[in-house]
Amino acid sequence: MNFLISEAWAEAPAAAGAPGQGSPVVTFIMLGVLFAAFYFILIRPQAKRAKEHKTMIAALAKGDEILTSGGILGRITELGDVYVTVEIADGVLVKVQRPAIQAVLPKGTIKAV
Repeated sequence: MNFLISEAWAEAPAAAGAPGQGSPVVTFIMLGVLFAAFYFILIRPQAKRAKEHKTMIAALAKGDEILTSGGILGRITELGDVYVTVEIADGVLVKVQRPAIQAVLPKGTIKAV
């Protein structure tokens, strides 16, 4: 008789007329519901954000004020296919990759900061 460990008892065999496992149709329906939930909660919003970011990157123009993913504020001075030259202070130019641009800010934001 051990008070810290409970005894394990084997389960009795199922009776001949006992119901079996659930229907496989219910399992497939639940898998479908789970996939639909993942699609609407995770996949669809992420694809929407990626599409919006891609259109924002394609619409960049010289003189736009931007925020990079590293937190640098600047004004675009030169555009390339892969890189963008950004002026972060008077006479200080930095090249960043286009995908590193996180947001296009309203005009006059840099002067307000």
